[in-house]
Amino acid sequence: MQNETLGVSGMHCAACAARVEKAIGKLSGVSSASVNLATEKVTVAYDPQAIKLSAIREAVENAGYQTIEIKKAVTDDENWKKKQKEIKTLKTKTFIAIIFALPLFYMTMAPMLPFKWLPFWTSIHHVMENFPLKFAIVQIILTLPIVIAGFKFYTVGFTALVRRSPNMDSLIAVGTSSAIIYSAYNTWKIAGGDFAAANFLYYETAGVIFALILLGKTLEAVSKGKTGEAIKKLMGLAPKTAIIIQDGIEKEIPIDEVKTGDIIVVKPGAKIPVDGTVVNGHTAIDESMLTGESMPVDKKAGDVVYAATINTTGTIQFRADKVGADTALAQIIKLVEDAQGSKAPIAALGDKVCGVFVPAVFVIATVAGIAWFMASGSAAFALSIFITVLVISCPCALGLATPTAIMVGTGKGAENGILIKGGEALEITHKINTIVFDKTGTITEGKPRVTDVIVTGDWGPGNGETFFLQLAASAEKGSEHPLGQAIVQEAEKRGLGLLPVNDFKAIPGRGVEAVIDTTSSSASHPSPVTILIGNRKLMIERGVSLSALDAQSDRLADEGKTPMYAALDGKLAGIAAVADVVKAGSGKAIEHLHKMGIEVVMITGDNKKTAAAIAKQVGIDHVLAEVLPSDKSHEIKKIKNEGKKVAMVGDGINDAPALVQADIGIAIGSGTDVAMESADIVLMRSDLMDVPTAINLSKQTIRTIKQNLFWAFAYNTLGIPVAAGLLYLFGGPLMSPMFAAAAMSLSSVSVVSNALRLKRFKA
Repeated sequence: MQNETLGVSGMHCAACAARVEKAIGKLSGVSSASVNLATEKVTVAYDPQAIKLSAIREAVENAGYQTIEIKKAVTDDENWKKKQKEIKTLKTKTFIAIIFALPLFYMTMAPMLPFKWLPFWTSIHHVMENFPLKFAIVQIILTLPIVIAGFKFYTVGFTALVRRSPNMDSLIAVGTSSAIIYSAYNTWKIAGGDFAAANFLYYETAGVIFALILLGKTLEAVSKGKTGEAIKKLMGLAPKTAIIIQDGIEKEIPIDEVKTGDIIVVKPGAKIPVDGTVVNGHTAIDESMLTGESMPVDKKAGDVVYAATINTTGTIQFRADKVGADTALAQIIKLVEDAQGSKAPIAALGDKVCGVFVPAVFVIATVAGIAWFMASGSAAFALSIFITVLVISCPCALGLATPTAIMVGTGKGAENGILIKGGEALEITHKINTIVFDKTGTITEGKPRVTDVIVTGDWGPGNGETFFLQLAASAEKGSEHPLGQAIVQEAEKRGLGLLPVNDFKAIPGRGVEAVIDTTSSSASHPSPVTILIGNRKLMIERGVSLSALDAQSDRLADEGKTPMYAALDGKLAGIAAVADVVKAGSGKAIEHLHKMGIEVVMITGDNKKTAAAIAKQVGIDHVLAEVLPSDKSHEIKKIKNEGKKVAMVGDGINDAPALVQADIGIAIGSGTDVAMESADIVLMRSDLMDVPTAINLSKQTIRTIKQNLFWAFAYNTLGIPVAAGLLYLFGGPLMSPMFAAAAMSLSSVSVVSNALRLKRFKA
């Protein structure tokens, strides 16, 4: 199966979305189609061997809508510009409609009020009473520009009716055209001498409905534009041009023209245009937009650089390895776009309702109109009821309830370095009650570091901790073992120069042995010296007594650290303890999760003693130790079988099976490796505090969706009976078509505005 996302124009409500899904879904070779009304996109899963993409486009167009190709390039903001143009056009139409609707409304409503002090009241009343035909013609003149401004409602609405797939536009088109046709009929009667027909003109009803709905659509479009700001911000990170070396000359070209293999020059202060490998130069790169780390990272020949990161100091040349949609930034943007275009399971109820909602409204409006005509004998009254039911029933709010909240929620996550891969992941996350953390690289740094240096103190004056570390690092320089490299890195960190090694021998599974020339050292020790570094087994095999440091080595082991012994000329000199240290913030994150009532489990392949020591440091009670990578998914399954909702937090590669097995897989990573396909959520900053943040964001988003769905359902459930005149039947007020139009528009705006409150979410 292949996934493809298409833009769809012409959708105005949930019924439109349901129609598009139905049209695509019934095609042979299509397994699923999911429409997001807020982003105006449809994601289709289809078999390219069974059906061509052109056939899917044709099905959408046959349903009455247009397909739009979505630009894939990161730097291309053409789609955004098009949206802004559409909003500008909508604003112009709204302005025209309001300018003409205000005098139309005033001239028809003012004479009905007893306030003779109102401006032009006497003149309007005089014309209405004595020149009813002129009164009607002026109304027609004022109504025509409004109808032209809102004419798209007719073209789309009636086309949908002809295709037997009525939508929101159909409701408006039928309602307003009914008012205009009935008014035109009464105008004809006035021209024939029946001046009493002047009391049954409804031009202002159609005009004001158009004006209010266009105003609501404009406010809705502006608000919807704000829901996509996260994507626009991400796109804005990428530079528009790149400087490449062509025939030995620097040449600036558009980013779209950069090809794999091009040599690119980046000067201080400029952004890296694409992903690549440094071939010349040395600099420091600010990668905070990817990793969240504020400190620039040193880069030299052979190091990898990423698009949109910032070159802070030196000029570098690098080879372009990934361009266009293959860059890390493009992959991140795609993740966010896919998430914003997805549906949460909670949206299923709204989809089912919308599939039958509009046809049902036509039936209700027709029945109500006929019933009131039979009861009152007034065609005008029955028409008013008919129009009001049609106008107030538009299911816009229902269609926007879920996608707008998901768009804002996932966008807010991206701003905080949390990539949520879809609406389903967003919904399930708020139900998590157990989180399983991998230890290495997740709770801990994943890189061994020297934590303690202890010397015996009885191998000569002046031979202290510094000299011990200098000797150990000099010997380990030739070793490739991670523990040995940790000692070398600690010496380099302290600025210790390494001493010449005359003889080096690696002892597999034990350690290393070397002869070191200490002549250049300031320590008081005869030269050369033979040093032996390794584990307890090596020392015992060589007859080195460890009794002087037994207590210290036991304590270090209890703390989850690995003691590495060193002997000089056969005599114990000291211990360098190496450990995979806990990340800053791990303990705080786990404390937060406990406060949220979430059970925390640690899983690791390490021995029980080391695992228990790490767990104690960060406050984890339940530890699964000595678990092979292949068995981690089995352990996750066992926890799920206990009826728990489980999230697995790991590095996204070694833990892939466990991440897939969990209800929610959370990958720790810089966001530069989008091989993390197995995870539902990616934490770009590798900060465990983002785990409780992701859960809180999920909870707030789902709460917002539920609020939106409640008010959308409540609005239509209460609005339709009131519009149909049930309250009026029992002596209550009667809803006017104009009030219905205002209420319908405000319902959509309120749903989008409620979703936008998520933008205030704090990590």
